[in-house]
Amino acid sequence: MEFATFILAAQRGYHQSSDGVIRNSIEQAVISEQAGFNTAWFAEHHFNNYSLVASPLMMVAHCAGLTSTIRLGTAVCVLPLYQPQRLLSEIGFADIVSDGRLELGVGSGYQQFEFERFGVDVDQAPAVFSEYLDVLIKGLNQKIFEHDGQYQKIPPTAISMRTIQKPTPPIWIAAGSGGSLRRAYREGHNLFVTAFHNGLHALGTLRENVEKAAASERKSVTKAKISLLRCCYASDHEAEINSYLENARFQRRLSEALQQRRQQSQDGYLLEEAPTQQDLSFESMRENLPIGSVNRVIDRLLEEISVLKPSQIAIQTQLGDFDQKTMLRQIELWGDKIIPAINSATHQRLGRDSIRPRST
Repeated sequence: MEFATFILAAQRGYHQSSDGVIRNSIEQAVISEQAGFNTAWFAEHHFNNYSLVASPLMMVAHCAGLTSTIRLGTAVCVLPLYQPQRLLSEIGFADIVSDGRLELGVGSGYQQFEFERFGVDVDQAPAVFSEYLDVLIKGLNQKIFEHDGQYQKIPPTAISMRTIQKPTPPIWIAAGSGGSLRRAYREGHNLFVTAFHNGLHALGTLRENVEKAAASERKSVTKAKISLLRCCYASDHEAEINSYLENARFQRRLSEALQQRRQQSQDGYLLEEAPTQQDLSFESMRENLPIGSVNRVIDRLLEEISVLKPSQIAIQTQLGDFDQKTMLRQIELWGDKIIPAINSATHQRLGRDSIRPRST
C-alpha cells in the first residue's frame, strides 16, 4: 500500500500570511519524505483562499530541490486553464529537475469563479479537458506532433523540454464521472477518487463504479492505480481531533460553495464560511472517517482498504489553519506507527489469500 500527503495550502483568514501558508506546505512535503510517504500531492486553485497553489508544477520543481526520494505530484493541473502546448514544456521541466519523480495528475476543474477570471466557460470544461489531454498525450509520446481540434489547432510542433520518464510520467485523472473512469482504463491512466466525509457505503459505491468502468473497457480493474483522498487523523487528544474536524468541515464548506457557484466574499478574495445542508456533525465525521486513536485509525483504514481496494491512501495534511507543529508530528506518527502497521496487516492478508486452497 502506498501512502501520500495531499497538500491544499489553504488560508483560513488574514491571521495567516500567504508566504507562511506556502512555507508550511513545503515543510510538510519535506517531512513527508522523512516519514516514508511515497508521494506528496499539490492542488491547483486561483483567486481565493481555498488554496494558494496557483501552479502545482512550480511546487513540484521547488520541492524537487529539497527532497531526493519522494515522488511529487500535481493534484491536479486544471487543463482547461492552460495552453496545453506550453504545459508540455513545463511538465518536461518538472520531471527533469525532479530526476524523474513527477506524477502528473490532471482534471477538468469545477470552480466557475476561477474560470470566469481566465475567460473560460466552465460548462465546456469537460470537453476542453478531453481535447487538451489528447494534446498532452501526443506531445509526450511524439517528438513532433500536431493537432486539429475544436479548441486547439497546433501545426507540427516539437517540445524541447522532454520528460525523463518514458514514454510519459504516470498520468492520473481526477475521476468524478463514469466517462473519466472509462477513459482512464481505456488509455492506461490512474485514478483519483474521494468519498469526501462519507463512510463505507460511499466507498462501496465508488468501488462498484470503478469495476463497471473497467469491465466496460474489457480491462482488469487492477490495470489502474487508485488513489483515495481521505481526511485522516490519529490522536488521543480531543482538542486536536476537534480542531482537525473543524478545519476539514471548513474546507468542505468552501469547496461546496465554489462548486455550487455561490461566491461568498465581502472583499473579492476571502471566502466566507457558511453552514450547508451537507454538513456532518463531528460525531458523524468521526464515525465515517479514519479519525481517533492510532488503533482506531489503523482498523478503520483496513476496513476501507478492503472495500475500495485502492493502491494509495492520500491523507489531507494541510487544512485551514490547523497548527503546523501539530501536523508535522502527525505526519511523523504515520511514518512511525500507522504506515508500518497497515503494510504489515495488508501483507499478511495477501499471504493468506495466496495460500488459500482452490475450489475443485
